[in-house]
Amino acid sequence: MSKPFLSVERLTQQFPDGQGGTLTVFENATFGVDQGEFVCILGHSGCGKSTIMNILAGLAEPTSGVVKMDAVEVSGPSLDRGVVFQNYSLLPWLSALKNVTFGVKARYPNWSKDKVEALARDFLAKVGLDGDVVHRKPSQLSGGMRQRVSIARAFANHPKLLLLDEPFGALDALTRGTIQDELLKIWGGTEQTVFMITHDIDEAILLADRILLMTNGPFARVAESVEINIPRPRNRTEIVEDPNYYAIRNHLVQFLGKRSKELAGEKIEQDDVRPETVRFDASGTSETTEEQTESSPLLRAVNT
Repeated sequence: MSKPFLSVERLTQQFPDGQGGTLTVFENATFGVDQGEFVCILGHSGCGKSTIMNILAGLAEPTSGVVKMDAVEVSGPSLDRGVVFQNYSLLPWLSALKNVTFGVKARYPNWSKDKVEALARDFLAKVGLDGDVVHRKPSQLSGGMRQRVSIARAFANHPKLLLLDEPFGALDALTRGTIQDELLKIWGGTEQTVFMITHDIDEAILLADRILLMTNGPFARVAESVEINIPRPRNRTEIVEDPNYYAIRNHLVQFLGKRSKELAGEKIEQDDVRPETVRFDASGTSETTEEQTESSPLLRAVNT
């Protein structure tokens, strides 16, 4: 069995609890992401989603466990991993265009100035920013425009892995929907691997190939991997007509509303750390499969 492009194995994060002990935020988080796949992770606040994101970005070190990308262990930040944060994280003294060219120049130091700028303008245009707007500084842009610049900057660097930490959380519903569509268009044309944190179930169903579900913390874990088998390209006004849409949505709501709490802190066997894979057929029936490993057989159980 081949290894996934991104492999997260038995990741555990502990912090001092202020009383001489330790707090285990999550334990034995284990999952894989294939190359070109768009994966979202859902879970309640405090389960460690952002900490996992920071570890994947190389901005934090886990207490134990390992992350490998392209079979190489992740250690420290890298241009091969781009990050888009919720708070935009733009350089305030640079224009939108120069915020993007700054990253492109770091990625391609031997490129000419014209080539760097052409690539930056191309990706800004992909997110709907062109003309005089690209010469404005972040303080002169709306929140939606700032996030478009962040997304353009991340994609323009051609990272092997794009990490999105609730990038649309601060936006109004209309702007959010527009940028979601633009994100899907760019991703569809670049085949980049995307790992995204979100609290929005409908957003996750619209964007993702798979959704990882985390139990509540402390001792949180990645319990399920739900496959979104709704055909692409997807449109938010038509996706609800797919026969699997409400079956998937109801499953996610039920997990986050009930099962994530029931499973919180549950001790699991060391050989059982991989999340269950959940698939839905055309009738809306779910099939739960224990994720296959190199050392264990494939087990199936059908829920009706």
